[in-house]
Formats: sequence, structure tokens, C-alpha cells
Amino acid sequence: MLLYEHPLSSYAQKIKIALREKGVPFTAELPESFGTGRDAGPFAAANPRTEVPVLLDGDVTLFESTVILEYVEERWPEPPLLPAEPAARAFARLTEEVCDTQYEAVNWGFGEVLWFRRATGDLAAHLRAQAAAQTAVLQGWLSERLGAAAWFGGAGFGWADAAAAPMVNRSVHYGLGPAPGTPLARWHARVSARPAVAATFAEFDAAAARMAEAPDLYTSGGRRREYRDHRLDWMIRSGGIEVVLAGLHDGNVRFSWPAPLAEPVPG
Repeated sequence: MLLYEHPLSSYAQKIKIALREKGVPFTAELPESFGTGRDAGPFAAANPRTEVPVLLDGDVTLFESTVILEYVEERWPEPPLLPAEPAARAFARLTEEVCDTQYEAVNWGFGEVLWFRRATGDLAAHLRAQAAAQTAVLQGWLSERLGAAAWFGGAGFGWADAAAAPMVNRSVHYGLGPAPGTPLARWHARVSARPAVAATFAEFDAAAARMAEAPDLYTSGGRRREYRDHRLDWMIRSGGIEVVLAGLHDGNVRFSWPAPLAEPVPG
């Protein structure tokens, strides 16, 4: 079984955690064309959006992380990640939904400044401050859902933990983690100690250590960052419209399929 992924992708991390928790062997591969937007090759054939993760299991090809997670849960039901009760299952899915949209967008936006240097000076400081404030709000929301429980699903690790772990861990990497000693900080320590999560986070750390070279890949035009839905929303509403316009001018941002690659803006 092949998983197209990138170690920094929170969506791919979620799937790797689930597969490892269930003891399902897989081969992880970073697509050669990842980040280029090219519509040719095996990766684009498997996912016209050219986004990770993509799961290839025999004749089955799936993209979109929640769809993949549903497939993994049904294909390998033990140990279950979703609880048995309908309300608890909905609770887990809702936690995942907010992590995959609002939380991922904030992490992504901070990364645009930290790793890809899309902004400098006052604009960079402003975007960092926006990300820090919004991260605190989202961690407060997660803390309320966690309550006094050991896991988001209650007594055992589950679906919501797999979804939230990559998001909170990236905040920790950014220096925006939950305050020490809080229930969410203790949960992060607890989840990080699980073998499936520890292996996934180790891959994240190794990839993050190589991000010093990332800006050159994108300023050269060899790669184009995808500015889509909740990410584009975050950048604009947080005051980064200049970042978007500069990316369009320089031709190093792209939008979601089936939109064409962004071309440099004349002038």
C-alpha cells in the first residue's frame, strides 16, 4: 500500500498516525512533482488536486484526508478510532473538522512567514501576532472539548486525537504550544509518547529541520504554494493581502484545481 505524503502535512500525519495505530504497513512516498502544480505523472493521475495525502490500496485510489481516514477505519476496524455512540462519533468528527479547517489555516499562515518568508518587517510581525492570538483561541476551544479526560474520546485514544495531534504539535514547534501544566499540554505530552505518534512526529521534525532551503524553491518559481479556501481566507482576513498579490505577481502561488496555475501579473 502506497501513501503519497509530505512529512510536514498535518493531513498526511493524521493518516500515518491512524495506520500505525492499527498496525497497517504502508510505504510513504513524497511525490517528485509535489508543490509544482504539474498535472502530469502518477501523483496527478491519482489526485487531480495534486495535494497530499493520497492512498493507493490495490485498485483503490483515494484523496482527501477525511475520506481516507473513513476508509482506513472501515477497512481495518481494529482497534477502532471512532467510538460506538452516534453522539460521540459526531463529536470526534466535529473536532477533526475544526482542526482541518480553522486550525490548519493558522498553522499554514504562520509557516508562510516562518518557513517561506512571504512577509518581512511590520507585516511579518503583524501576521505572527495574528497567528499567535488565533492559535490561543483554537487551543482554548480544544481544551474545553478535552475537559478533564485523558483523550478527546474519553478513556482511550481515538479519531479526534489523531486529528488534533499534528495541529497542536506544529504549534509547539512554532513556540505557540499550550501553556505548561495545562490539560492540553499534558495531553500533548501523552499523545507524543504513543509509538505511532512519536514516529510521525520524528518525521515531521526531520523535515522541519530542512526548511531553511524552502524559500529558494518558491522564489525561483520551481514550486508554487497552494492558496486555497480556508488558507486564502486566513491570509486575507489576517491582513496579508499583500502576500497574495506578491505571490500572484511573482507566479509562485497557485489556486485549487481546476483553476490554472497563477501567471505573473504584468507590471
